[in-house]
Amino acid sequence: MASLYDKLIEYNKSDYYGFHMPGHKRNEEMFGTRLPYGIDITEINGFDDLHHAETLIKDQEERAAHLYKAEETHFLVNGSTVGILSAILGVTNRGDKILVARNCHKSVYNAMELNGLRPIYIYPEYEKDLQINGEVSGEKIEILLNENPDVKAVMIVSPTYDGVLSDVEKIAQIVHKRGIPLIVDEAHGAHFGFHPYFPENSNVKGADIVIHSVHKTLPSLTQTALIHINGEIVDREKVRKYLHMLQSSSPSYILMASIDRCMELLESEGDTLFELYAQRIDVLRTELQGLKHLEILQTEQFDRSKFLISVKKTGITSKKLADILLHTYHLQMEMTGGTYVLAMTALGDTKEGFERLKRALFEIDQSLSDEKQEDHLPVELPKLPLVCTNEEIEQKKCGNEELILWKASIGRISTEYAYVYPPGIPLIVPGEQITQEAIQVLALYAELGFSVEGIKVENYIGVLKNG
Repeated sequence: MASLYDKLIEYNKSDYYGFHMPGHKRNEEMFGTRLPYGIDITEINGFDDLHHAETLIKDQEERAAHLYKAEETHFLVNGSTVGILSAILGVTNRGDKILVARNCHKSVYNAMELNGLRPIYIYPEYEKDLQINGEVSGEKIEILLNENPDVKAVMIVSPTYDGVLSDVEKIAQIVHKRGIPLIVDEAHGAHFGFHPYFPENSNVKGADIVIHSVHKTLPSLTQTALIHINGEIVDREKVRKYLHMLQSSSPSYILMASIDRCMELLESEGDTLFELYAQRIDVLRTELQGLKHLEILQTEQFDRSKFLISVKKTGITSKKLADILLHTYHLQMEMTGGTYVLAMTALGDTKEGFERLKRALFEIDQSLSDEKQEDHLPVELPKLPLVCTNEEIEQKKCGNEELILWKASIGRISTEYAYVYPPGIPLIVPGEQITQEAIQVLALYAELGFSVEGIKVENYIGVLKNG
């Protein structure tokens, strides 16, 4: 039996290049090899304690807060997930109503389940021409808050997995008129604010809580993240309570050291590194405008570090493009979407990596024709009626749950999640009434070889017997 360690070493020695997280891109030449076994310790004298930071770790967190222009910052060693859970649980009480962007990560839904929250969903705008989900409208948030004055918090994701930005500043102003907090999942925007080529981060745009995955686009180890808290609306002590409760009681000093090393690098060399990174992105985006069949997508407000490579004007599927890039060119993409492939760049990318991607895309492009497929996979989030909350489903499904084929579930009340990972956005949430549109999307994903997760049995979904 092959060991995981040996397999990782073998992969590292191969010529496979990753256009995916983590952001260090296994670039040992740039970031060194100063980790692990010899420095793997627990809470001992002289090294401070994450859960009661007073010296070393406290100083590091304060440096991170300064770099991100936040009032208060905490290290996360359980990923952005624990930051999102702590943020939502920290600003709500059991049974509260919360306004949530429907394209949020599954951890948001888990937090709502844990606290028995009643969600009011806002769906992102759909960019029909580009066939991607767009931003969340501030105007629609205001309408929903007027209709639901008892909402206790607002949760959005910006940038999205695809790099689409919402107007956080405008949304914050709308939300704060109600005296409630705005939480922004900015996991994919940890590089924001360090160069004018990229947007400012949400700390300076008025968000009360911001979560960053420093491992996604910056040189930090997988599972490392930051949570920032600003303003006077949030009960900070309550958020801290959940951070202590949900994070490991034995936090990895290696992971914390990687965050610290990342912050040190941003502080000492960030200007130089980001200037080079921005130049490489800009050159590549300009050169890829010469593609004849493939197309690089972006919305008006967009994170240019993400390369959305669209196949909607070609005769191949996104899955086929991803397979060619992987097996012919040894380029591993971050995600395959409905009509596009996502190449995720980061600070750790090399000139060689960018050149390989450019060469591969032009060679593939030359082999394609103007043939257009009419059956490309739709990517718009299906809009499902919310019948009851996750907590209510848990109460109702005991002895009242059955597994049925997807195709037979239209009109029934789901007791399970169904999502494609990545990006981890649920297509169906427990308590929602299943629609034909949702089943069509699931069936197409499965047909094209995507893994549908959240369900217990392939091609089946749990529903209420009497629902």
